[in-house]
Amino acid sequence: MVKAIFFDIDGTLVSFHTHTIPESTRQALAAVREKGIKVFIATGRPKILMQKAVGNLPFDGYITLNGAYCFTSDHKDIYKGSIPEDDIERLILFNKQHPELPFVFVHDDTWFITGVNEAVQEVADLIKIDIPPVQPIEYARGKEILQIMGYFKADDDNKVFSGILKHCEPMRWYPLFADIIARGNSKSHGIDKVIAHYGIDLKETMAFGDGGNDIPMLRHVGTGIAMGNATLEVQNAADYVTTSVDEDGILNALKHFGVL
Repeated sequence: MVKAIFFDIDGTLVSFHTHTIPESTRQALAAVREKGIKVFIATGRPKILMQKAVGNLPFDGYITLNGAYCFTSDHKDIYKGSIPEDDIERLILFNKQHPELPFVFVHDDTWFITGVNEAVQEVADLIKIDIPPVQPIEYARGKEILQIMGYFKADDDNKVFSGILKHCEPMRWYPLFADIIARGNSKSHGIDKVIAHYGIDLKETMAFGDGGNDIPMLRHVGTGIAMGNATLEVQNAADYVTTSVDEDGILNALKHFGVL
């Protein structure tokens, strides 16, 4: 029996083409909740962008920042996993040497970016979000940083994570940038925190995703479902591949498994 279902946002709940949640998905979520099954967001987005994406659609809880910040429907904290201050200090020095690489810092319910380039604009256009306000990187000092977004390609991962962000790891779903969180955090770790809070067994969970940062989650839950628009790597990590977000993928999978 499924008691909890976790949903990624971009490319899963929200279409990259229409930038909206399909009506079939809205109806499916309402029907699932009517059956007493809890529904949760599991996204790489920060809280402020998560709320813009889902609007007034009700959920029972939220995993944001790839598991670094989890909270209930009434916004009570379940878990926070911040990035160590010594990693922040090393990144400040690195950015002074490489100011051409923008970084976003997420802290509390706010965020800022160190600069804007073509990669930043491309990602903002892709998921229809506002670009954060620009601040000098020193603004990160003394704050509880829950996630960093680094606008560099995977070729630079070793340089950044071996000597600078030593206690962090990247979560990529788009080649131009990486979501960066403290090592040990992930959507799967966030799921463990949430189900412990609600007294749900992992075997009773299901998750939907489409990006590389969804792979740990899809492998971890009782039933992992990849969207039809997911990459082959993500599809291979799932128990089942449904149709795309624009082809009623969530509704179709819920019917396939007899949830609806």
